[in-house]
Amino acid sequence: MASHIVGYPRMGPKRELKFALESFWDGKSTADELQKVAVDLRSSIWKQMADTGIRYIPSNTFSYYDQVLDATAMLGAVPDRYGWAGGEIGFDTYFSMARGNASVPAMEMTKWFDTNYHFIVPELGPSTKFSYASHKAVSEYKEAKLLGFDTVPVLVGPVTYLLLSKPAKGVEKTFPLLSLLGSILPIYKEVISELKAAGASWIQFDEPTLVKDLDSQQLEAFRKAYTELGSSLTGLSVLIETYFADVPAATYKAITSLKVVTGFGFDLVRGSKTLDLIKSVGFPSGKYLFAGVVDGRNIWANDLTVSLSTLQALESIVGKDKLVVSTSASLLHTAVDLVNETKLDDEIKSWLAFAAQKVVEVNALAKALAGQKDEAFFSANAAAQASRKSSPRVTNAEVQKAAAALKGSDHRRATNVSARLDAQQKKLNLPILPTTTIGSFPQTIELRRVRREYKANKISEEDYVNSIKAEINKVVKLQEELDIDVLVHGEPERNDMVEYFGEQLSGFAFTVNGWVQSYGSRCVKPPIIYGDVSRPKAMTVFWSSLAQSMTSRPMKGMLTGPVTILNWSFVRNDQPRFETCYQIALAIKKEVEDLEAAGISVIQIDEAALREGLPLRKSEEAFYLDWAVHSFRITNCGVKDTTQIHTHMCYSNFNDIIHSIIDMDADVITIENSRSDEKLLSVFREGVKYGAGIGPGVYDIHSPRIPSAEEIADRIRKMLAVLETNILWVNPDCGLKTRKYPEVKPALTNLVAAAKLLRTELASAK
Repeated sequence: MASHIVGYPRMGPKRELKFALESFWDGKSTADELQKVAVDLRSSIWKQMADTGIRYIPSNTFSYYDQVLDATAMLGAVPDRYGWAGGEIGFDTYFSMARGNASVPAMEMTKWFDTNYHFIVPELGPSTKFSYASHKAVSEYKEAKLLGFDTVPVLVGPVTYLLLSKPAKGVEKTFPLLSLLGSILPIYKEVISELKAAGASWIQFDEPTLVKDLDSQQLEAFRKAYTELGSSLTGLSVLIETYFADVPAATYKAITSLKVVTGFGFDLVRGSKTLDLIKSVGFPSGKYLFAGVVDGRNIWANDLTVSLSTLQALESIVGKDKLVVSTSASLLHTAVDLVNETKLDDEIKSWLAFAAQKVVEVNALAKALAGQKDEAFFSANAAAQASRKSSPRVTNAEVQKAAAALKGSDHRRATNVSARLDAQQKKLNLPILPTTTIGSFPQTIELRRVRREYKANKISEEDYVNSIKAEINKVVKLQEELDIDVLVHGEPERNDMVEYFGEQLSGFAFTVNGWVQSYGSRCVKPPIIYGDVSRPKAMTVFWSSLAQSMTSRPMKGMLTGPVTILNWSFVRNDQPRFETCYQIALAIKKEVEDLEAAGISVIQIDEAALREGLPLRKSEEAFYLDWAVHSFRITNCGVKDTTQIHTHMCYSNFNDIIHSIIDMDADVITIENSRSDEKLLSVFREGVKYGAGIGPGVYDIHSPRIPSAEEIADRIRKMLAVLETNILWVNPDCGLKTRKYPEVKPALTNLVAAAKLLRTELASAK
């Protein structure tokens, strides 16, 4: 019985790629040194899978930034502004597209489906010239082959690539991106031809857009694409891989009728309805089913007995020799290896499986199906499943009772937002176009050292507090010098906005090396929610009160919202997600009320991940948005009218949920805008009325590029064309923790100068 892995984490068990990338970007190492780290990581991943017994090992799932950007490079679809002159795309052009450079901004970055992973959005139009400009897929296949590994090269499928793209600047928004299919398929044919010549026997096309609601034209594009590629694919076995949700019935019938395709990969963890389709509609004779029964999105150990039963039922449908055991999605979305976790207690550790352990689970299931069941391994797994179900640390009756009591109320503030804004303005006395930042300031090497040494008990609590206090004072004084209106304390005590809160809430566990890639070199360490959630004590009041005592200007209390904590954690899978979210909301509500009691008049409750959790199917969106928005309202429904509630969202497409954002009933929302070509503003041009305060970001903090004051002023003028002067705020797109002070100071100086320029222009116009 064969086994398959959709994809694997790239960063390395100790984030080796992250540090290599950052060293290269900072000019401290060479391209050869960066590539050496990449080669070592790839070879260790292939060896691990081969040693475990995996039959279908993926290649070309490694990336220096993201796989969609890799596809853009392969197709030579480089926007003109990067000055690429043709030939093989090198690091300069590649990283300029991802991060921008001193003279031009980066391409848009957005969330990869409903995950916290990001991709660089291709910019295409009728004049885009495509050419075979990156041979990475073929090079990595050959690299693996030289090392003795027969791999399955993975490409982002042509239709998914186009459906994830956007019209380039200056191109009509209605431009049909699928009309470019005929232009990119010749390049796919070249890649396929080279892979065949190199000895590849299988090729995997990742087509995750197949799980979305597709119209007949989009489905026809899939038929057309793979029919057109048919002759090129002769002699190759072809796998179409889908993941993250069910495949709709019409889509299932359409793709399984494709003659050129040898096998189909389905997510059977998040796609239970696909399992029903296979059983009811049937599966094409002679084709391979890559059954994704091991969860690629979470870190819980697989229930091997349940999965084996599912596989045995499928075996009777598709045939013993045509069933392949697989992960539900790429393991990119999980931590790397549980072996590296030395501080998790043994009970919780027994409930978990990271990427390395999931590879073992896939192989164990494949062997069991082949009649070689490892009884000891299955027995240990069953014991861990039973332990988790019966452990008293998982449930808290008081928390469950409080969450159940939420039913029957929509938890709205008593006064409408217009009246609240009037009351807040009387108290805060802010100028028009008030300036603020999103929360974090640069995380310096020294600051990270202090936190690390405190956690390791190498410095005293007093020394730690004094160091953090000094950092907050520095950040406060800098903001006052810059003349920012509403200040933040810079979050020097926090390594991560979710991890920080999870560490102080019950029901959470934490890893030492459970890092997961978010984008580029940015890694996060998601907390593990294993049980009912509550807040034993105040979490931020001390630091926020301290920061407020250092200034007479308003100081924001900085919190992470319940939906974002949920979506950026590894969430328990033994109860509905909304129940866990309501528990978190009640915990954050207590913190909001304590901040208000301590004299904090502006409280920001970030919901950066609200859009990220939106289901991929339209029929499921309303239910999610209902409980997600409700969870946010729970957190602040009891505060006074004079307490200003902010929220923040970033790097997703918010236009389609704007009415739900309005329904959150925040007093002020700051939201990413600059990197996505200000498409957020189109909602307001189309007539959506927004009465609360709003700060569409005026510059992209994920790029080292420093915008001029005039550039920022131009952005503000565009905003004023569609938004009322009295509700507009001026702020960056996101927090500043990933930037350096030599970038932050001039950028914020220009931001404040632009706001003041516009205030003068508005005053003169009266």
